[in-house]
Amino acid sequence: MKIYPINQDSAIYILNHFPYLLNKKERLAKRHLWSLEKLPHDLSHHEQGPGFKKNNWISSDPEVLKLLKNGYEYFIIRTASRILEENADKVFLNNCPRCNRLARTPQARQCRHCGHTWHNLTVAKFNFQTAIQHNKLAFFLLGRISQGKVKVGHYIDLTKIGLNAKPKIYHIEHGLKKKDGQIWDDIALGTDDLSLEQQEFLKNLSTFTHTFDIVLDQ
Repeated sequence: MKIYPINQDSAIYILNHFPYLLNKKERLAKRHLWSLEKLPHDLSHHEQGPGFKKNNWISSDPEVLKLLKNGYEYFIIRTASRILEENADKVFLNNCPRCNRLARTPQARQCRHCGHTWHNLTVAKFNFQTAIQHNKLAFFLLGRISQGKVKVGHYIDLTKIGLNAKPKIYHIEHGLKKKDGQIWDDIALGTDDLSLEQQEFLKNLSTFTHTFDIVLDQ
């Protein structure tokens, strides 16, 4: 397996913010490591040790322990490297536009290293409802604009849901809806920049639970 040139901070960022990309054994190994951090002494002399073992927070699975045999740093870097190799399109490394160092979270808009902020790139907030393919012309994200204004040429920031994608908006369609005496304007944002896998991911998202930033550039 190719080992990507990432450091410990990058590996922790990936494991913490994209945990759904870990396989079953890696998740158990991560839980084992994180549990040991809470039990700094020998488990047999720690009052919480038996409870951790009983609830499977501490693993005795040989395959899990094999992943950890070379230590903490090797495990997290190797695991993060595998994730990047197999799922590069799903991992968003939120690097500062000024110093190019990694921000604290995928959602951060201020650099913890140099202090640079990029909040000004966000021009609108989009409350996502659902996604559809429309007449094979474009893939549309349907929802409502809760703040700001959106235009053709802006980008939809999907990094908050774990997709390493900021597709460009090529089409905008509006449609009025009425319910219980209230009228609101739904909006459909069309793009051609998403892979089939990314489109399926969006189609399977729960509705009314995600808000995306609309940004000026990628």
